[in-house]
Amino acid sequence: MKKITQFICAAIAVCFTLLPLSSCKKDDDVTTVRLNEVTHSVFYAPLYLADSLGYFAEEKIEIELTNGGGADNVMASVLSGDSDIGFCGPEAALYVLVGGSTDVPTVIGQLTKRDGSFLVSRHPEPNFKWEDLKGKEILAGRKGGVPAMTFEYVLNNHQLKDGVDLTLNYDVAFNLMVSAFEAGTADYCTMFDPTAYEYEAAGKGYVVASVGEASGEVPYTCFIAKSSWLEKNESVAEGFLRAVTKAVKYINETPSDTVAPYLTAYFEGISVDALSASVERYRAIDAWRTELTMTEDSFNRLQDIIENAGELTRRATLNELTNNSFATKVYKEVYTK
Repeated sequence: MKKITQFICAAIAVCFTLLPLSSCKKDDDVTTVRLNEVTHSVFYAPLYLADSLGYFAEEKIEIELTNGGGADNVMASVLSGDSDIGFCGPEAALYVLVGGSTDVPTVIGQLTKRDGSFLVSRHPEPNFKWEDLKGKEILAGRKGGVPAMTFEYVLNNHQLKDGVDLTLNYDVAFNLMVSAFEAGTADYCTMFDPTAYEYEAAGKGYVVASVGEASGEVPYTCFIAKSSWLEKNESVAEGFLRAVTKAVKYINETPSDTVAPYLTAYFEGISVDALSASVERYRAIDAWRTELTMTEDSFNRLQDIIENAGELTRRATLNELTNNSFATKVYKEVYTK
C-alpha cells in the first residue's frame, strides 16, 4: 500500500517534460501513443531508432514522449491515465500487483535485459575490484528502484553490506545524481551512457565497472500498460512492439558509427562520437532483448533482487505480471521475413 500511495502522490505532484520523438503531422488514421520513459539514455537507443528509422510511422503510430524522472513517476502517470504506456523497471508494476490493484499494469515487452549503468569513480582505478568500495559512499539510485536494488545485489554477492561495509546514499533523486556527484557528494556514482562517457571524456571521473555485467540478466526496463488500455488497443500495442523489435534487430546488425547519426536528434548537444561509443558499449554488454519477452528465470532473479533489498511483500508468478503474446508474435514476424 505504501508503494501505491507513493505512485498516486507522484501522479499529482510530477511535472513531465515533453520530448519530441516525432514531428510529422498526423494523418486521420495515425494513433498517438503517450509514452512516459523513466530517463533518457542511449541505453534505450532502439526506442528512438524505431522513430528515426520510420518503424513507428510504418505502424501508423506517433509517439508523444514524456520523461518521468523515475519509475515511481512513470507508474503514477500510467495509473492516472496520463500515459498509455510506461517505460521503466517492472518492479513498479510488481508493487502495484502485490498491492491488490483492480486494474493491474501489464508488462507487454522487455527492451533491456541487464543493468545499463556504469560505476564512476573520482579517480582512475584500472585494477578496480568491488571490494575496493569498503568504507566508501555511493550514489546508486532511488531506494526501491531496480538500479539501486541491482547495485545492492551485486555488493551483497561480494559480501558487502550497506551500512556495515559502505554507505549507499538514497537521498538524491535519480535525475539529480550526476550533478550531486559533480558537486562533491559521495565517492562513486552510477551513470548511464552517454552521460558516463561524456563525464569521463571531460576528465571529471572514471568508469571502473559495468553493473550489468556483474549482476547478470534481469528484466531491467519494460513497456507497461494498464489492462483496460490493452483491451481497447491490442493492435496498437502489437504495432508498437513490432517497431521496437525491428529497431533492436537493426542496432544489433549495424555498425555503431552508422547507427549514431540516427540518434543525434534525440540527444541534443551530444557528439556523434559519444553516441557511437555509447552504442558500442551497450552492445558489448549484450544490453537488449532480441525477442521482447520476459523469461521466468530473469523474472525470478528480479524478485530475488527485490527481496534482497527488503522491498517485496510477496512473490508473483510471471503470468500475473506479463503478457508475452504480443512480443512473441512480432518477433516471429520480424525474424522470419
